Amino acid sequence: MANPKKGTSQARNEFIWGWLFILPTMIGLIILNIIPIFQTIYQSFFKAGDFGRNNIFVGLQNYITLFKDTEVWQSVLNTFKYAIVEVPFSIAIALVLAVFLNRKIAGRAAYRTIFFLPMVAAPAAIAMVWRWLFNSEFGLLNHMFGVNVEWISNPSIAVFSIAVIGIWSIIGYNMVLFLAGLQEIPRDYYEAADIDGASGVRQFFNITIPLLSPTIFFVTITRVIGGLQVFDLIFMVMDKNNPALYKTQSIVYLFYQNSFVENNKGYGSTIVVLLIVIIMIITVFQMIAQKKWVHYN
Repeated sequence: MANPKKGTSQARNEFIWGWLFILPTMIGLIILNIIPIFQTIYQSFFKAGDFGRNNIFVGLQNYITLFKDTEVWQSVLNTFKYAIVEVPFSIAIALVLAVFLNRKIAGRAAYRTIFFLPMVAAPAAIAMVWRWLFNSEFGLLNHMFGVNVEWISNPSIAVFSIAVIGIWSIIGYNMVLFLAGLQEIPRDYYEAADIDGASGVRQFFNITIPLLSPTIFFVTITRVIGGLQVFDLIFMVMDKNNPALYKTQSIVYLFYQNSFVENNKGYGSTIVVLLIVIIMIITVFQMIAQKKWVHYN
C-alpha cells in the first residue's frame, strides 16, 4: 500500500516545479503582452501631450474620428487584401513542399535548408533584393518576362506584390511546422492505402489532410494573425512618396505613422484597438469553424 504522505509530497513537488517552469513564460506574457494591451486601450481615450506628458482625456473622440477616417478603413481593406493572398498561398505551397520533402529523396536536407533560408535572412536585405526584382526600369522580373509593369508603384497591384514577398518569406517556416506534423502520422496508413491501390493524390486528401488538420489549423491561426499585423515589408519596400502607399499601407503601418511620426499616440492606440477587435472576431470564427474540419486523434 502506498504511503499517502509520500504521494502527497510528490504531488506537491510536481505542482511547485510545474509552476516554476511556466512562471518565466507567464511573467513575460503578462509584462510584454497583457499589460501593454490594457495600456493601449487606456491610451486610446487620451490625446497625447507634448513629449509624452500631460495627456488630455478626450473620451470617445478618438473612436468617433476613427470611424469617420477613410484612411483607416482603406488600411483595413489593404490589410485584408494582403492577408487573403498571403495566408492561403503560403499555407498551400508550404504543405505541398512539406509532403515532397518528407519523402526519401536525394538532397532532402539541403532542400529543407534552402526553403528555410528566407526566415533567417535579414529583413533589410530581403527588401533590397525584392525592390530590385520589382523595379519597373531595370528589374529582373520585367526583364525576364519582357514586360513593363510597375509592381510596387501601381496602386492596383502594389499590395499584391508585397504579398508575394510575404509568401516567399514565410513558406520555410510553415513547411517546418508541416514537416513536424507529418512525422507524427503513422506509416501504416499509407502502407494500407498502397495495398488498396489508392493513388498519391487520394492518400493526400484522405489521409494526410485529415491527420494533419490540427497542424494546418495552428498554422492558419498564426498566419492570419501575422498577415493582419504586416508592417515590416511595407515599411521597407514602400517609399513615403510612393503613389501606391495609400492603397498599400496596413493597419499597423498607419498606427506607426500616427504614433511615432505624427506623435499622436492616443489616436494610434485607437487604431491598434480596432486591429485587436478584428483579430479577436476572426479568431473566434476560426475556433468555431475548426470543430467541423479539424480531427484530433
